[in-house]
Amino acid sequence: MFNPKSKSDGQPIAPGSGGASLIASGTTLKGDITSNGDIRIDGTLLGNIYCTAKVVIGANGVVEGDIKGQQADIMGQVKGTVHVKDILQLKGSSQVSGNIHAAKLQIEPTASFNGQCHMAEAIPVSSSNGKLVPENKVEKAA
Repeated sequence: MFNPKSKSDGQPIAPGSGGASLIASGTTLKGDITSNGDIRIDGTLLGNIYCTAKVVIGANGVVEGDIKGQQADIMGQVKGTVHVKDILQLKGSSQVSGNIHAAKLQIEPTASFNGQCHMAEAIPVSSSNGKLVPENKVEKAA
């Protein structure tokens, strides 16, 4: 049934090698997760996620805690704050109850979101003597 020789025999897996972690459907995990690779939650997580890569919450996935990551696709349920550095996508019949912080946000019409949304702002630009410069560099007369 199982092949005694696996592809990983004799080859240790380096931490942070970019492999994806999966919490399968029917699994409940209590505690925080920290990862340098992608994470997919199809089960239930009662805790926080700290990820430097992509976080995916599957259609049956439930997270009761905060999510921090580079990107996130949510199709299931999240109760907590979501911090994403790049793009946050709320897909299908996802339900998010909590504040979100993201540079870019995409919400499908069937998704549900209840909370505050904070988007990263581009540096405002002002004109000074006909040249465009960031607003914080414009000298203001006192």
